[in-house]
Amino acid sequence: MNKLEQKLAAIRADSNSKAFILADARDADMVWGVDAPGQEYVASGSPERFLSMTKFREQIREIVSSGYIDMLLASNAVLSDLAHREKLFENSDVAPAVRINDTTDIWTTRCSDFRHHPSRPFATAYIHEAQYGSLTAPATGTPAVNLGLYSLTFNNDLDADYQSLEAFKSFRQEAAEKEFDYFLEVFAPNLPDCALSPQEIPVFMNDSLIRALAGIAKPHWPKFLKIPYFGPQAIQELVNFDSDLIVGILGGGSGTTYDAFKQLTEAKKYGARVALYGRKIKNAEHPLTMVKYLRLLSDGEILAEEAVKAYHSDLKQMGLTPRLSLAADLKITSPSLNYASGQ
Repeated sequence: MNKLEQKLAAIRADSNSKAFILADARDADMVWGVDAPGQEYVASGSPERFLSMTKFREQIREIVSSGYIDMLLASNAVLSDLAHREKLFENSDVAPAVRINDTTDIWTTRCSDFRHHPSRPFATAYIHEAQYGSLTAPATGTPAVNLGLYSLTFNNDLDADYQSLEAFKSFRQEAAEKEFDYFLEVFAPNLPDCALSPQEIPVFMNDSLIRALAGIAKPHWPKFLKIPYFGPQAIQELVNFDSDLIVGILGGGSGTTYDAFKQLTEAKKYGARVALYGRKIKNAEHPLTMVKYLRLLSDGEILAEEAVKAYHSDLKQMGLTPRLSLAADLKITSPSLNYASGQ
């Protein structure tokens, strides 16, 4: 069993388990375009240019081999190289996972306007392709990738939400037939005119999620959840609802380093057992060092404030100037409510 499987088993066996799952979400190429890998920082602390996918994959290899993460989430294209061609995960205890659908609210390419329309279901990837690296490969042997992220966005719009749940229903059937595991991501409404106040959005999301899961037999429930962190009350509602529901958070926008570190420790305090960070890692001055401190925080070995100061100290030793001063990086900024609010 890889680390993800071990920790999920430990959490299910003992609700007081200290196990915490940390994932690096490297599926940005399913969202943005040329700018998906993030910006490359030079010694001055200023972004020079967009990273190439070659360097993006190098970062992934480095982070996977570091031992800091339990799961790596990526696109089919990236895993085609790393999981299938290179067999990076064959002798690793890090679990590979693929973004198995790409709803229209995450189509945030430059100059596009898709995110200003109600989310529609769509999936570029095929499950078989993710498992075996090709649509034509025979389904023999153990799949190199057998875990996927399925995403839902509820907009309080009858037609849009109906279509999303219809697509989810079809996916679940195919996943069960192919013995493909999944975890479920639920985004906040991507439209500002969803007839919900900011205070109502977490309630609406929790209720929509629970209502959707009620029609699913427990053996086919998601392995865990990936949701925005809206604070103690919202996450505790889900954690307390059913012990079979393992709740995880998504990182959201880049923000400050303290945003990332404090969010993780607060979410863990109130019952989250998984954290999946994408932009907060890929847009960091030094992603590997960022992940190191996320690991220490998730294992309860350091406080968030201490981690920010230690991160800045490490950057200085590497000759990298932080994007923000230490004082500015120790501040909390307003969290966004949806994925498309910027990088």
